[in-house]
Amino acid sequence: MQHRIVVLGAGYTGATAAGRLAKRLHREDVAITLVNAERDFVERVRMHQLATGQDLAPRPFDEMFEGTGVALKQGKVTVLDADRKTVTVAALDATGEAKDEELEYDTLVYALGSGWNDQGVPGTAEHAHEIASRPGALRLRERLAGLSAGQSVVVVGGGLTGVEAATEIAEARPDLDVALAVRGGFGDWLSPKGGGHLRKTFDRLGITVHEHTDVTAVDTDRVTTADGTTLPAAVTVWTTGFAVHPIAQATTLDVSGTGQIVVDRTMRSVSHPDVYAVGDAALAMGPGDKPLRMSCASGVPTAWQAADAIAARLTGGKVPNVPVRYFNQCISLGRKDGLIQYVTADDRAKSAALTGRLAALYKEIICKGAAWGVAHPTVLPVRRRRVVRETAVVPEGAPVRTAA
Repeated sequence: MQHRIVVLGAGYTGATAAGRLAKRLHREDVAITLVNAERDFVERVRMHQLATGQDLAPRPFDEMFEGTGVALKQGKVTVLDADRKTVTVAALDATGEAKDEELEYDTLVYALGSGWNDQGVPGTAEHAHEIASRPGALRLRERLAGLSAGQSVVVVGGGLTGVEAATEIAEARPDLDVALAVRGGFGDWLSPKGGGHLRKTFDRLGITVHEHTDVTAVDTDRVTTADGTTLPAAVTVWTTGFAVHPIAQATTLDVSGTGQIVVDRTMRSVSHPDVYAVGDAALAMGPGDKPLRMSCASGVPTAWQAADAIAARLTGGKVPNVPVRYFNQCISLGRKDGLIQYVTADDRAKSAALTGRLAALYKEIICKGAAWGVAHPTVLPVRRRRVVRETAVVPEGAPVRTAA
């Protein structure tokens, strides 16, 4: 009987995990099913580009995974029963109608990721735009296209997403009045060189920065700050962080206060050994026992770790444990400028930074490389191994027993 592996979510992490498992395990021994709500792969790191009118090449999953042995199931995950080891999916049939379908698994890879987080700020859900998803980016794209010269756009949130969104909008629409509202200091996580280049770029693009500004309410034409100041905003773009998919919190899985699944160093759930969580969905510890931040830079290595650990446990091999560490933060500042901030293993800025056109090229190579890796899951030759044991049956550290 084949070992049933179900992967929930086909973003960077889920698609990577599914492809890596297909590359390492013998097809006769496993049945890998990849579940995703959309039929195409979404390059989430490019949503600010999509929002400003740029077109992205479609990447259909049926083409990406053709010939790999990975079965695709398009539908929305509605229920996860971690004790019965089942997943309910509102799957689309040939007519496009959604019907509930229950999938059983022996091993589950949970990669449902995250979406935008309105932080409960009044008016945000009703009036602000998000770019954490393709539908959100497309809605913002339509709204920006309808703005007239001189109208105002306020981007709330000074992290990587906010910086990229503000610069992309300002470059694409120099006729608009673009502002960035930051709760703390602007670019205060960067090195002096990196922070200096960021300020120089914002000045060049004419972006107004409101530092130490806590937005407490959003309306159709303005935002209000904690001190009562109002900022005009024909469009508000909300980028203050991410919230994970809520399904895990409704299960018996051990989750954190943020709803992330608590995992060990191999991305295995600490409460359910047949469940692995990767990417934003996992509360995984990095160097210095600091939680990994929600990002593609964290997510893809966790997918590698989970897939390799599952393959090793199923085939009786040595379970790898390669610590996830950081090397740099890649920030696009429009299409012709960028910032590569080099960081320590635990994500603290070093003095070194790469800036300008070369940094923009560097970032583009990273983005293309990540998408290429997902789109060619089994292109690199790796020996497929035979399954010899069940991952949930043998306790950690127990001797390996091969099949007769």
